[in-house]
Amino acid sequence: MSRCISLVVADDHPIVLEGVVGVLRMHRDLNIVAVCSEGLGAARAIREFRPDVAVLDVSMPGMSGIDILSTIVEHCYETKVIFLTAGMSDKQLLTAIAQRACGLILKDEAADNIVKCVREVAAGRKWIPTNIVEAALEREEGRRDLIDKLTVRERQITSLISEGVSNKAIGRQLNLTEGTVKIHLHNIYSKLEIQNRTALTALAIAYQSELHC
Repeated sequence: MSRCISLVVADDHPIVLEGVVGVLRMHRDLNIVAVCSEGLGAARAIREFRPDVAVLDVSMPGMSGIDILSTIVEHCYETKVIFLTAGMSDKQLLTAIAQRACGLILKDEAADNIVKCVREVAAGRKWIPTNIVEAALEREEGRRDLIDKLTVRERQITSLISEGVSNKAIGRQLNLTEGTVKIHLHNIYSKLEIQNRTALTALAIAYQSELHC
């Protein structure tokens, strides 16, 4: 039998929380170590239990799901985050992607999708609907179908940026100086008509198949 996936689940809506927890507890490979109804409690539980996956509502009292994700990144916890939401603003979505959120589940989706999402994310894969990211990018940046403007090297750098790799580490991996990486990034931003890593990461995830052509 494969190892159980440890989970922290947090949502400030009691009915939603009860429903999600009930669905997850039906599966023997999923082990819920904490159930929380507000953000600070979820953050404490993640710090204490270091679960494999945290399923978090985006907006909660005390501390938002985005803030919890930022804390996880800051402290280098290995917990992967899935956002459970009725809807996210474009800014929230792009920030979550830039902070390396691994999954996004809408609250009106079928219950089976939550289980599938948890398993995929625990296995190191993403579960973020491409169409939602593309729509957010259209509204935030007003640009699509721009990846083909990038050179092979620029596509490599864009892929690495989306994985959270630093400029220095990109340089080591591609045998470039950090200064050269920064020049490439400047050119990428110019070609894609964007201004920061947040938008670049979102583009990379939305168009990852084009990046690897």
